[in-house]
Amino acid sequence: MTTSIDLNADLGEDESAEGIARDIAIMDIVSSCNIACGGHAGSAETMRAMLVAAKAKGVWAGAHPSYPDRANFGRISIEIDPIRLQTSLLEQLDLIKAVAADVEADITHLKPHGALYNDAQDSETLADILVAIARAENLALVGMADSIMQRKARESGVRFIAEAFIDRQYTDRSRLVPRMKEGAVIDDDAQRVQQGLVLAHGEPVTTARNKSKVIQAETLCLHSDSEGALATAKAMRQALELDGISIAVPGE
Repeated sequence: MTTSIDLNADLGEDESAEGIARDIAIMDIVSSCNIACGGHAGSAETMRAMLVAAKAKGVWAGAHPSYPDRANFGRISIEIDPIRLQTSLLEQLDLIKAVAADVEADITHLKPHGALYNDAQDSETLADILVAIARAENLALVGMADSIMQRKARESGVRFIAEAFIDRQYTDRSRLVPRMKEGAVIDDDAQRVQQGLVLAHGEPVTTARNKSKVIQAETLCLHSDSEGALATAKAMRQALELDGISIAVPGE
């Protein structure tokens, strides 16, 4: 029986004052966060603001690197030489590590962003790059269950945290429906919360083709850039706690 689950949010992607304030407010609700480190969004200033807030609020702070593609917010798959990609990811990680060292905060995990996240679930090459970085940096790796990334992390002794999404529809292969397809993003707040409860309890979700599918979840993602993100986050936490599920980082 599920008694606790991690709630995470992708933060530091909006450099406006309003965006930074919203992200800091979300940290009162989540137990872990993934901070953009320059590849698709974010700056040294936003990283500093997010890391300082996460440290003060006791929230696990992770690196959220991406394909180096700020023009498309890292949401489009790109052809890139694996060595060049690895170099970019290490540069992004070095940037957030430097800020973390300056504010005496810890980086606990690595979660790739956007298209890189989706591509890496089923790519031997991309999974190898991410697992190697996580292993070298002694970071947990966040990704989707039943993926190549999960298998390679386990084979390499890297702690893997299975993630699921409350605001996205799933395919019959337990993958996310691409954002450009109609219905890919669940807009209704009540539906988001209901899917979060189903995922937390290990019950099957309904896929885009109306099939039942169990999606393993140790952590649930709340997107900070979706419409009504803060309200959704509050509603999700409240619903979980009313159902007897506490919010805690994996393993605690």
